[in-house]
Amino acid sequence: LPDAAEPTVDLFAAETSSLMAWALYLVGSKFDAVSPLIRPRLAMEIDRRILTPLLEREDFSWMGFQNTGRRVNNWNPWINSNWLLSFLIVEQNKERRAQGVAKSLRCLDNFIKPYPRDGGCDEGPGYWGRAAASLFDCLEILESATGGQINLFDDELLKNMGSFIYKLHIHDRYFVNFADAPALTTPVPSILFRYGKRVKDDQMVALGAWLANHENLSEMGFGDSVARQLPAIFSAKDLFATPGKQPLPPDAFFPDIQVMSARSVAGSPNGFFVAAKGGTNQESHNHNDIGNFVVFVDGKPLLIDTGVEPYTAKNSSPERYDIWTMSSNYHNVPQVNGQAQQAGVEFAAKDVSYETTDKTATFRLDIAGAYPQEAKLKSWVRTLVLDRTTGVQIEDVYELSQSGGAIVLHLMTVCDVEIGKGILTLKEVPLADGRVSGSGQIGFDAHVFDVSTEDISLVDGERLHKTWGPRVVRISLKLKQVAQQGMLKLQVSR
Repeated sequence: LPDAAEPTVDLFAAETSSLMAWALYLVGSKFDAVSPLIRPRLAMEIDRRILTPLLEREDFSWMGFQNTGRRVNNWNPWINSNWLLSFLIVEQNKERRAQGVAKSLRCLDNFIKPYPRDGGCDEGPGYWGRAAASLFDCLEILESATGGQINLFDDELLKNMGSFIYKLHIHDRYFVNFADAPALTTPVPSILFRYGKRVKDDQMVALGAWLANHENLSEMGFGDSVARQLPAIFSAKDLFATPGKQPLPPDAFFPDIQVMSARSVAGSPNGFFVAAKGGTNQESHNHNDIGNFVVFVDGKPLLIDTGVEPYTAKNSSPERYDIWTMSSNYHNVPQVNGQAQQAGVEFAAKDVSYETTDKTATFRLDIAGAYPQEAKLKSWVRTLVLDRTTGVQIEDVYELSQSGGAIVLHLMTVCDVEIGKGILTLKEVPLADGRVSGSGQIGFDAHVFDVSTEDISLVDGERLHKTWGPRVVRISLKLKQVAQQGMLKLQVSR
């Protein structure tokens, strides 16, 4: 726990400050009927715990003022949205208020300037709601507080950051979930709706309206913080009157973060959906997962990224990659000579390319750089091809510095798996909330691979159990004989 004598500005110190600031603003003098001590105490604590530390310090890592070798993540705009509200509502000294807002702008610049120009959020769609969406919160606050003098809604980067969320939408509540992001998420409908309106993106608007209807917000009301509930209430009439739709675009590619997605039928969950990634193994909320991919069929999970269990101290410690969900051995990537992928910016993909036509989408990358020298790996070129009619082909062409050793291809699924001669049959299973998995088959060369499966139990009641049910399955395809060079193929189909 932090030292109470040294106030630490983290996510929920900032959230609490914003809540107290709104309480002062909205309830105001009515507090005095309870006690004349309430308002002065709230203002004093906000100043002691938030306003003064933010003015005096630049060593909180989320600020981005120190060179840590890593880009700041969603903590930056999330805390800044509460920082701005706290200064604007509570600080009565005009000069000090201006200083606080100006420093917040400098801090936000540290989030915006290095952000990928393609708008890609390497934390995944599950964190978009506190990355791009919190930046949107900040910009709306600043536009209001300056009478429109600060207005960045025509900026191309802001538009790209917004469109990211629907470009990696699979269907209903399923979103691509690389890194720590969950496979099931519900972006805040009113944020999507208002963000889309401001950047003139009709697809964001339509998805926001669809989610509002899907989540029955007209009956259930708005959740999230007061800072988000208020603008949601004032835009509710327009939100509920707008026809909703899931955009489900046919293709997307983010060259800066090296992530792609493609589907069989534009605007529909029917057929196959595939997403894959390159990047580095030092991304925010990183898993060692370069070359990982997911496959859905008819909007249902077939080959999955498992996700992450509830956070503990271990997640942010040197033992992070001892957690099984963080290891490449539990993603859809190979294990080479007993070696898993390693963490660090130097462990990265190279020669990444993406091509798309009406009939196919092709993603290619060399993932050899993600492995340590002990893997004896000179190159591993993975090519994923979505044939929009028949399914997904995975082709791996590898070269080792010497023959021998062991190579195992791992695949993660939530389906029941039946092993046949050259065919893995993936059978539908029930999931939580009335959902079911997909079903299909994976063709492989029975002369090349020995195949086995392993059930991995999930803790009842925790997030992975709520997403996938009681267990996930790891499929291991082990090469019977390892040559110095080779080509391996898998075919995913109905």
